[in-house]
Amino acid sequence: MRFKTGASVLPVIVISQACCVSLWFAGNAVMENLVLHFKLSEGALAYITSSVQLGFILGTLVFSIFMIADRLPPSKLFFIAALAGALLNGLIVVGHQNLVSLLLFRFLTGFCLAGIYPVGMKIAADHYDNRLGKALGFLVGALVLGTALPHLLKDILRDLNWKYTLVSTSVLALSGGLLMLIFVSNGPYRKPGSKTDFSAFRKIFGNKELSAASFGYFGHMWELYAFWAFVPFMLRHYQNSHPSANLNVSLLSFCIIGVGAFSCVAGGMLSYRFGTKRIAAASLLSSCICCIVSPVIFIFGNEWVLVAFLLFWGLTVIADSPLFSTLVAQNVQPEFKGTALTLITCIGFSITILSIQLMGYLAGRLNPGYIFTILSIGPILGIIAMTKSGKR
Repeated sequence: MRFKTGASVLPVIVISQACCVSLWFAGNAVMENLVLHFKLSEGALAYITSSVQLGFILGTLVFSIFMIADRLPPSKLFFIAALAGALLNGLIVVGHQNLVSLLLFRFLTGFCLAGIYPVGMKIAADHYDNRLGKALGFLVGALVLGTALPHLLKDILRDLNWKYTLVSTSVLALSGGLLMLIFVSNGPYRKPGSKTDFSAFRKIFGNKELSAASFGYFGHMWELYAFWAFVPFMLRHYQNSHPSANLNVSLLSFCIIGVGAFSCVAGGMLSYRFGTKRIAAASLLSSCICCIVSPVIFIFGNEWVLVAFLLFWGLTVIADSPLFSTLVAQNVQPEFKGTALTLITCIGFSITILSIQLMGYLAGRLNPGYIFTILSIGPILGIIAMTKSGKR
């Protein structure tokens, strides 16, 4: 039985997406174990995280150049990517790995994720039209939960070998891919691309509203993955600076990242009443303020204030993501929808490499309590781009 557009198909897409994107931060969840087991340097966090991002960037670039998401049945493409990603993620626990092989496996897993995250958005856009904002709110919420899941698995399986966490994420990814393949058919709003069209790039960025949404998204991405990647680092730094604090780093990391799923859904619903662009800008501004005031919280706040602050930051840092994707999907020609989502996602994730590496560089040279202010640069530039669009 394959579901058609309606209430039945969205839960399947959401569950599939959440299961498959658990591959993303699987390495981050067991980072301490990887450092000890493979005798890696403390800077491995930035390198391993960036290798996934680089693989994802290359994957989205290939997908967008050859318009793969628009030319092939998206559910089948999603399943193939999920299957390959699950296998590559599982290979980390096989044999004796070193930093080079770890980076390679994480890079290739990132490449596979290019067939999961943007293709999942493409599938949702093929099934929903006027309700796309709400659908993408749930879908990006699934991305958030999936990203946070490895931290929860690490806490649940803390009495077992760390390899079980990686194996569990691979099983989840394979299950999500099968769900999509079996139950989700092509959407009624799908308009397949017939051939590779290199003029698509000019047509995509020739749209002023689309460009404004894209630059807002780029500013959002400067902050998002650097924040997610360094949440455990924040908590461990605070624990080391305040020995009396008792923080469960894995469980709190899951909560701080995962809570953003609720704001994604809420943002999608609020956009119907207040406007997509307005809610996106409000979220971007809120997370920007969190970046700026973070030193005060890290240095002077107690552990309860810190956790409450990070939970609020986790809510605001991701709430605008489905809204920007909605603006992109609504301002591009239907036959280029998948390519536009994939291309703009590719550029956005390229930006995350810069912010993650910069955070990794500063973490060893400055007081960790101050380094998160650098993340405010992206939201500030994104807000400026959206404001100029509004004036036009």
